[in-house]
Amino acid sequence: MISLEKYKSGSLQSGVGYKYFVPTKVNEQWQWQDTQLNTLLEKASIHLGELNSYAKLVPNIDLFIQLHVKKEAVISSRIEGTQTNIKEAILPVEEIAPERRNDWKEVQNYTQALNTAIENLERLPLSSRLLKNAHEVLLTGVRGEHKLPGEFRTSQNWIGGSGPTDAIFVPPAHHYVEELMGDLENFLHNDKINVPALIRIGIAHYQFETIHPFLDGNGRIGRLLITLFLVDQNILHLPLLYLSVYFERNKSNYYDNLTRVRDKSDMLHWLKYFLIGIEQTSKEAVSKLAEIIELKKRLEFEIHKTWGRRTQSALILLNHLFNEPIVTVKVTERICSLSKKAAGDLIESFEKNQILQELTGQSRNRVFIFNSYLDLFNG
Repeated sequence: MISLEKYKSGSLQSGVGYKYFVPTKVNEQWQWQDTQLNTLLEKASIHLGELNSYAKLVPNIDLFIQLHVKKEAVISSRIEGTQTNIKEAILPVEEIAPERRNDWKEVQNYTQALNTAIENLERLPLSSRLLKNAHEVLLTGVRGEHKLPGEFRTSQNWIGGSGPTDAIFVPPAHHYVEELMGDLENFLHNDKINVPALIRIGIAHYQFETIHPFLDGNGRIGRLLITLFLVDQNILHLPLLYLSVYFERNKSNYYDNLTRVRDKSDMLHWLKYFLIGIEQTSKEAVSKLAEIIELKKRLEFEIHKTWGRRTQSALILLNHLFNEPIVTVKVTERICSLSKKAAGDLIESFEKNQILQELTGQSRNRVFIFNSYLDLFNG
């Protein structure tokens, strides 16, 4: 049994010319006396439940999922240094400036890794195997592709500095990784201990980031782990909660809180920070869904009111835009079953009504973007 107030985070061990940190295993019953933690846990649970319930009431909720996923991919990758924004992230590669295509590809990989991991939860437990699969997708064909995609590291890594001797933090030596990740996996699924789910995943996220089991991509996989756990435990029925925005608002605060656990054994402080993030992010997600629904209702009302015989085609295109907020005349032809001229006329009407904006400035191969929708995610 581990008391949060008496928790010891781990120990420094000697490497060759440096010391590395080996965290205490976490697959134990946890307890605490701090009543503020209980209050924060209650608030986080209530607002997460509200998000889950609200999402069930939203018609065509699947239309909105992918842009939430894309935003998470953009923000989580941005924490690691990429520069892609959400408008760039939804563009085809040929519309991306050559010098920005590597960043664009990393965001696409994260999107695919997240979607694939969610799908895999239907047939695989949340496990090292599932995380390795996501990691392989994440690093394929991008920076880090030579750093053992899909495999735990077999050498020492470090955070900050030019090597382990001058690093900010040195995770456990590689021979500890399998054992520590096995303990973490068991902790996530241990039904013989009574640890609330949000406390469990808060501890697990810290532990994963401290183990740093991969040579690259640990931050993104560690943040993905949070959403995967909530979906796996049926706390969320859909992947609509991502803490990357909360972490990114003050990156130094996020890293300082992780470091504080290692240096001062203050898991209690980390968990309070984490639960506040769950509460705030849940409330923001509900607010964002409400704004999306209001935008969709307003545009549907305007179409029904003024578009006459083209109403049906316009509604089909609008629905498509909430799922894929970028479109061409050719795509409009296909999804609305229209001639090229009719599709072009429909796009032109969407432009005149300021629903779509043309991006390329060209007369051919034009690309149109649903700005009012994307702006909700940039806000």
